[in-house]
Amino acid sequence: MTIQENQETIVNEFGMFEEWMDKYAYLIELGKDLPVIQEQYKTNQFLISGCQSRVWLHAEMVDGKVLFTADSDAVITKGIVSLLIRVFSSHTPEEIMQSDFQFLERIGLKDHLSPTRANGLLSMMMQIQLYAKAFYLKSKN
Repeated sequence: MTIQENQETIVNEFGMFEEWMDKYAYLIELGKDLPVIQEQYKTNQFLISGCQSRVWLHAEMVDGKVLFTADSDAVITKGIVSLLIRVFSSHTPEEIMQSDFQFLERIGLKDHLSPTRANGLLSMMMQIQLYAKAFYLKSKN
C-alpha cells in the first residue's frame, strides 16, 4: 500500500468512532500491537526529545525502504507512534519526504492532544522526516 492509502485506511478506521473516548481506546489498542523495539535501541541516542513521555524511534534501510520500530512508556503515545510507523514504515526515503501528515488532522488527533503531547507528536513527525532525509542523502553518495 502507498503512504496515501495507509493514511486513508486509518482515517476510515477512526471514522467508525463518534466519541473521542472510543478513539483513545482504539489508539491504546493500536499501541499494544506495536512491534517491540529491540532493547539495544532503547537508549538516549534513539530517544525523541520534546516528548512528555519517553519515545524511542529507530530506523534502518532494508532493500531501499526505511523500516521504523518504536516504543514508548505511555500508552497513548505508543498508539500515536504506532500510527506513524504504520503509515511510513516500508517506504522509500523519497516517498516519506514527499508525504505529509494530514491524516492526523483528518482523524482529529491534533485537536485532542494536550500541548505537551502535541509537541511530542511534532517531534516524532520531524524525526521520521529527518531519518528519511538522512537515508536519502546517504544513498546519493
